[in-house]
Amino acid sequence: MPSVLVTGSRGQLGSELQVLAPLYPTLQFHFMDSSSLNITDASAVEAWFEENKPDYCINCAAYTAVDKAETETEKAFAANASAVGYLATASAKQGTRFIHISTDYVFDGTATQPIKEDQPVKPLSVYGSTKQRGEELALTLAPGSMVIRTSWVYSSFGNNFVKTMLRLMADRPTLNVVNDQMGTPTYAADLAKAILDIVLFLESEKDESKYGGIYHYSNEGAISWFDFAKAIATMSGSKCEVKPIPSSAYPTPAKRPAYSVFDKTKIKNTFHLTGFAWQDSLQTCLLQIQQLLAK
Repeated sequence: MPSVLVTGSRGQLGSELQVLAPLYPTLQFHFMDSSSLNITDASAVEAWFEENKPDYCINCAAYTAVDKAETETEKAFAANASAVGYLATASAKQGTRFIHISTDYVFDGTATQPIKEDQPVKPLSVYGSTKQRGEELALTLAPGSMVIRTSWVYSSFGNNFVKTMLRLMADRPTLNVVNDQMGTPTYAADLAKAILDIVLFLESEKDESKYGGIYHYSNEGAISWFDFAKAIATMSGSKCEVKPIPSSAYPTPAKRPAYSVFDKTKIKNTFHLTGFAWQDSLQTCLLQIQQLLAK
Protein backbone atom coordinates (compact mmCIF):
# COMPACT_ATOMS: atom_id res chain seq x y z
CA MET A 1 0.00 0.00 0.00
CA PRO A 2 1.50 3.39 -0.99
CA SER A 3 2.44 5.51 2.03
CA VAL A 4 1.91 9.26 2.16
CA LEU A 5 3.74 11.61 4.51
CA VAL A 6 1.82 14.83 5.20
CA THR A 7 3.82 17.58 6.91
CA GLY A 8 2.11 20.55 8.53
CA SER A 9 -0.75 18.23 9.48
CA ARG A 10 -2.36 20.69 11.90
CA GLY A 11 -2.63 23.57 9.43
CA GLN A 12 -5.64 24.29 7.25
CA LEU A 13 -4.65 22.00 4.38
CA GLY A 14 -3.16 19.30 6.60
CA SER A 15 -6.34 19.21 8.69
CA GLU A 16 -8.52 18.87 5.59
CA LEU A 17 -6.29 16.03 4.35
CA GLN A 18 -6.85 14.27 7.68
CA VAL A 19 -10.63 14.61 7.23
CA LEU A 20 -10.44 13.13 3.72
CA ALA A 21 -7.92 10.35 4.46
CA PRO A 22 -10.54 7.69 5.35
CA LEU A 23 -12.06 8.15 1.86
CA TYR A 24 -8.74 6.99 0.35
CA PRO A 25 -8.37 3.51 1.89
CA THR A 26 -5.74 2.45 -0.65
CA LEU A 27 -3.30 4.99 0.81
CA GLN A 28 -1.49 4.77 4.15
CA PHE A 29 -1.02 8.17 5.78
CA HIS A 30 1.60 9.55 8.16
CA PHE A 31 0.37 12.90 9.51
CA MET A 32 3.20 14.87 11.08
CA ASP A 33 3.31 18.29 12.70
CA SER A 34 6.26 20.28 14.05
CA SER A 35 6.19 18.39 17.36
CA SER A 36 6.41 14.95 15.72
CA LEU A 37 8.80 15.86 12.88
CA ASN A 38 10.85 19.04 12.88
CA ILE A 39 11.33 19.64 9.16
CA THR A 40 13.78 22.49 9.83
CA ASP A 41 16.19 19.85 11.20
CA ALA A 42 17.94 18.20 8.25
CA SER A 43 19.13 15.16 10.21
CA ALA A 44 15.66 14.55 11.71
CA VAL A 45 14.13 14.64 8.23
CA GLU A 46 16.76 12.31 6.79
CA ALA A 47 16.32 9.83 9.68
CA TRP A 48 12.52 9.80 9.37
CA PHE A 49 12.66 9.17 5.61
CA GLU A 50 15.32 6.48 6.09
CA GLU A 51 13.12 4.63 8.59
CA ASN A 52 9.71 5.07 6.92
CA LYS A 53 10.53 5.38 3.19
CA PRO A 54 7.29 7.13 2.15
CA ASP A 55 6.11 6.86 -1.45
CA TYR A 56 4.79 10.45 -1.39
CA CYS A 57 5.52 13.54 0.66
CA ILE A 58 2.88 16.28 0.64
CA ASN A 59 4.48 19.34 2.21
CA CYS A 60 1.73 21.51 3.70
CA ALA A 61 4.02 23.02 6.34
CA ALA A 62 4.84 26.71 5.98
CA TYR A 63 5.44 29.94 7.80
CA THR A 64 2.39 31.91 6.68
CA ALA A 65 2.41 35.05 8.87
CA VAL A 66 2.90 37.29 5.83
CA ASP A 67 3.38 40.59 7.66
CA LYS A 68 5.46 39.13 10.51
CA ALA A 69 7.79 37.60 7.93
CA GLU A 70 9.05 41.10 7.12
CA THR A 71 10.82 41.10 10.50
CA GLU A 72 11.01 37.35 11.27
CA THR A 73 12.98 36.69 8.10
CA GLU A 74 15.07 33.83 9.48
CA LYS A 75 12.02 31.94 10.77
CA ALA A 76 10.22 32.36 7.44
CA PHE A 77 13.28 31.24 5.46
CA ALA A 78 13.84 28.20 7.71
CA ALA A 79 10.29 26.90 7.23
CA ASN A 80 9.58 28.01 3.65
CA ALA A 81 12.96 27.42 2.03
CA SER A 82 15.54 25.45 4.07
CA ALA A 83 13.01 22.87 5.26
CA VAL A 84 11.76 22.37 1.70
CA GLY A 85 15.34 21.66 0.66
CA TYR A 86 15.70 19.03 3.41
CA LEU A 87 12.43 17.33 2.41
CA ALA A 88 13.36 17.43 -1.27
CA THR A 89 16.82 15.99 -0.61
CA ALA A 90 15.38 13.16 1.51
CA SER A 91 12.67 12.53 -1.10
CA ALA A 92 15.24 12.23 -3.88
CA LYS A 93 17.37 9.85 -1.81
CA GLN A 94 14.43 7.54 -0.97
CA GLY A 95 12.63 7.73 -4.34
CA THR A 96 9.72 9.60 -2.74
CA ARG A 97 7.45 11.71 -4.98
CA PHE A 98 7.59 15.23 -3.50
CA ILE A 99 4.47 17.44 -3.70
CA HIS A 100 5.12 20.94 -2.37
CA ILE A 101 2.47 23.61 -1.79
CA SER A 102 3.33 27.19 -2.78
CA THR A 103 1.56 30.50 -3.19
CA ASP A 104 0.38 33.33 -5.43
CA TYR A 105 2.69 35.66 -3.46
CA VAL A 106 5.58 34.65 -5.75
CA PHE A 107 4.05 37.05 -8.33
CA ASP A 108 4.17 40.86 -8.32
CA GLY A 109 0.51 41.33 -9.24
CA THR A 110 1.08 43.27 -12.46
CA ALA A 111 -0.64 40.65 -14.65
CA THR A 112 -4.02 41.47 -16.18
CA GLN A 113 -4.95 37.95 -17.38
CA PRO A 114 -5.11 34.68 -15.41
CA ILE A 115 -1.52 33.69 -14.61
CA LYS A 116 0.03 30.61 -16.20
CA GLU A 117 2.70 28.47 -14.54
CA ASP A 118 5.54 29.65 -16.78
CA GLN A 119 5.08 33.37 -16.18
CA PRO A 120 8.05 35.06 -14.46
CA VAL A 121 7.97 35.26 -10.67
CA LYS A 122 8.77 38.49 -8.82
CA PRO A 123 7.73 38.42 -5.15
CA LEU A 124 6.98 41.70 -3.36
CA SER A 125 7.46 40.44 0.20
CA VAL A 126 9.82 38.41 2.37
CA TYR A 127 7.15 35.71 2.58
CA GLY A 128 6.87 35.57 -1.21
CA SER A 129 10.67 35.46 -1.57
CA THR A 130 11.01 32.56 0.86
CA LYS A 131 8.27 30.64 -0.93
CA GLN A 132 9.96 31.27 -4.29
CA ARG A 133 13.21 29.88 -2.88
CA GLY A 134 11.33 26.83 -1.60
CA GLU A 135 9.96 26.19 -5.09
CA GLU A 136 13.46 26.37 -6.57
CA LEU A 137 14.88 23.96 -4.00
CA ALA A 138 12.03 21.47 -4.49
CA LEU A 139 12.39 21.39 -8.27
CA THR A 140 16.22 21.34 -8.20
CA LEU A 141 16.92 18.87 -5.38
CA ALA A 142 14.09 16.41 -6.12
CA PRO A 143 13.73 16.14 -9.90
CA GLY A 144 10.14 15.18 -10.74
CA SER A 145 8.77 17.21 -7.81
CA MET A 146 5.39 18.85 -8.17
CA VAL A 147 4.91 22.41 -6.95
CA ILE A 148 1.24 23.35 -6.56
CA ARG A 149 0.69 27.07 -6.17
CA THR A 150 -2.57 28.14 -4.56
CA SER A 151 -4.19 31.36 -3.35
CA TRP A 152 -6.37 32.88 -0.63
CA VAL A 153 -6.71 29.62 1.30
CA TYR A 154 -9.45 29.27 3.91
CA SER A 155 -11.04 26.43 5.88
CA SER A 156 -13.12 25.66 8.95
CA PHE A 157 -9.73 24.87 10.55
CA GLY A 158 -7.02 27.33 11.61
CA ASN A 159 -6.92 31.09 11.13
CA ASN A 160 -8.02 32.60 7.85
CA PHE A 161 -9.90 35.46 6.20
CA VAL A 162 -13.33 33.81 6.40
CA LYS A 163 -13.12 33.15 10.14
CA THR A 164 -11.66 36.61 10.80
CA MET A 165 -14.51 38.24 8.87
CA LEU A 166 -17.14 36.23 10.75
CA ARG A 167 -15.60 37.29 14.07
CA LEU A 168 -15.36 40.98 13.13
CA MET A 169 -18.85 41.04 11.58
CA ALA A 170 -20.29 39.75 14.84
CA ASP A 171 -18.73 42.69 16.73
CA ARG A 172 -19.00 45.63 14.34
CA PRO A 173 -21.77 47.43 12.45
CA THR A 174 -19.43 48.29 9.55
CA LEU A 175 -16.24 46.85 8.12
CA ASN A 176 -13.77 48.28 5.58
CA VAL A 177 -12.20 45.79 3.15
CA VAL A 178 -9.80 46.44 0.28
CA ASN A 179 -11.33 46.25 -3.20
CA ASP A 180 -8.26 46.67 -5.43
CA GLN A 181 -6.61 43.26 -4.89
CA MET A 182 -8.01 40.64 -7.25
CA GLY A 183 -7.64 36.90 -6.81
CA THR A 184 -9.51 33.67 -6.20
CA PRO A 185 -10.32 32.09 -2.82
CA THR A 186 -9.42 28.44 -2.35
CA TYR A 187 -11.32 26.17 0.03
CA ALA A 188 -8.62 23.97 1.58
CA ALA A 189 -10.94 20.94 1.42
CA ASP A 190 -11.13 21.27 -2.38
CA LEU A 191 -7.34 21.57 -2.66
CA ALA A 192 -6.90 18.55 -0.36
CA LYS A 193 -9.19 16.44 -2.54
CA ALA A 194 -7.38 17.57 -5.69
CA ILE A 195 -4.01 16.56 -4.21
CA LEU A 196 -5.22 13.10 -3.14
CA ASP A 197 -6.87 12.56 -6.53
CA ILE A 198 -3.53 13.46 -8.13
CA VAL A 199 -1.78 10.87 -5.93
CA LEU A 200 -4.27 8.21 -7.10
CA PHE A 201 -3.73 9.33 -10.69
CA LEU A 202 0.06 8.99 -10.30
CA GLU A 203 -0.43 5.53 -8.80
CA SER A 204 -2.28 4.46 -11.95
CA GLU A 205 0.43 5.78 -14.29
CA LYS A 206 3.40 3.73 -15.39
CA ASP A 207 5.54 6.79 -16.17
CA GLU A 208 4.77 9.19 -13.37
CA SER A 209 8.09 11.05 -13.79
CA LYS A 210 6.66 13.16 -16.63
CA TYR A 211 4.20 14.89 -14.28
CA GLY A 212 6.77 16.95 -12.38
CA GLY A 213 6.79 20.75 -12.51
CA ILE A 214 4.62 23.67 -11.42
CA TYR A 215 0.81 23.67 -11.32
CA HIS A 216 -1.76 26.32 -10.36
CA TYR A 217 -4.84 25.48 -8.32
CA SER A 218 -7.63 27.59 -6.81
CA ASN A 219 -11.40 27.66 -6.92
CA GLU A 220 -13.10 29.23 -9.95
CA GLY A 221 -13.77 32.94 -10.38
CA ALA A 222 -12.02 36.30 -9.92
CA ILE A 223 -13.00 38.65 -7.08
CA SER A 224 -11.61 41.26 -4.69
CA TRP A 225 -11.26 40.83 -0.93
CA PHE A 226 -14.22 43.23 -0.66
CA ASP A 227 -16.35 40.94 -2.88
CA PHE A 228 -15.30 37.98 -0.74
CA ALA A 229 -16.21 39.77 2.50
CA LYS A 230 -19.58 40.86 1.08
CA ALA A 231 -20.37 37.26 0.16
CA ILE A 232 -19.38 36.06 3.64
CA ALA A 233 -21.73 38.64 5.17
CA THR A 234 -24.62 37.73 2.85
CA MET A 235 -24.24 33.96 3.17
CA SER A 236 -23.84 34.06 6.95
CA GLY A 237 -26.81 36.40 7.39
CA SER A 238 -24.69 39.15 8.97
CA LYS A 239 -26.14 42.67 9.18
CA CYS A 240 -22.63 44.18 9.14
CA GLU A 241 -22.17 46.69 6.31
CA VAL A 242 -19.04 45.94 4.28
CA LYS A 243 -17.46 49.01 2.67
CA PRO A 244 -14.82 49.05 -0.10
CA ILE A 245 -11.51 50.86 0.46
CA PRO A 246 -8.27 51.07 -1.57
CA SER A 247 -5.16 49.23 -0.35
CA SER A 248 -3.55 52.63 0.27
CA ALA A 249 -6.09 53.18 3.06
CA TYR A 250 -5.02 49.96 4.80
CA PRO A 251 -1.21 49.84 4.76
CA THR A 252 0.43 46.56 5.81
CA PRO A 253 4.12 45.71 6.45
CA ALA A 254 4.15 43.26 3.51
CA LYS A 255 3.00 44.28 0.06
CA ARG A 256 0.38 42.02 -1.56
CA PRO A 257 0.03 41.30 -5.29
CA ALA A 258 -2.79 43.41 -6.77
CA TYR A 259 -3.76 40.62 -9.19
CA SER A 260 -3.17 36.91 -8.63
CA VAL A 261 -5.91 35.07 -10.50
CA PHE A 262 -4.57 31.72 -11.70
CA ASP A 263 -5.01 29.92 -15.01
CA LYS A 264 -5.83 26.35 -13.87
CA THR A 265 -5.97 24.76 -17.34
CA LYS A 266 -2.79 22.71 -16.86
CA ILE A 267 -3.70 20.98 -13.58
CA LYS A 268 -7.33 20.34 -14.65
CA ASN A 269 -6.40 18.88 -18.04
CA THR A 270 -3.42 16.86 -16.82
CA PHE A 271 -5.17 15.18 -13.89
CA HIS A 272 -8.80 15.38 -15.08
CA LEU A 273 -9.84 17.57 -12.14
CA THR A 274 -13.13 19.43 -11.82
CA GLY A 275 -13.17 23.07 -10.77
CA PHE A 276 -15.45 24.41 -8.02
CA ALA A 277 -17.04 27.87 -8.09
CA TRP A 278 -15.77 29.93 -5.14
CA GLN A 279 -19.35 30.76 -4.10
CA ASP A 280 -20.31 27.07 -3.76
CA SER A 281 -17.17 26.24 -1.79
CA LEU A 282 -17.64 29.23 0.52
CA GLN A 283 -21.22 28.08 1.24
CA THR A 284 -19.93 24.59 2.07
CA CYS A 285 -17.27 25.96 4.41
CA LEU A 286 -19.70 28.28 6.22
CA LEU A 287 -22.02 25.31 6.86
CA GLN A 288 -19.04 23.36 8.18
CA ILE A 289 -18.09 26.22 10.54
CA GLN A 290 -21.72 26.42 11.71
CA GLN A 291 -21.75 22.68 12.47
CA LEU A 292 -18.48 22.90 14.39
CA LEU A 293 -19.79 25.82 16.49
CA ALA A 294 -22.99 23.91 17.23
CA LYS A 295 -21.08 20.97 18.75
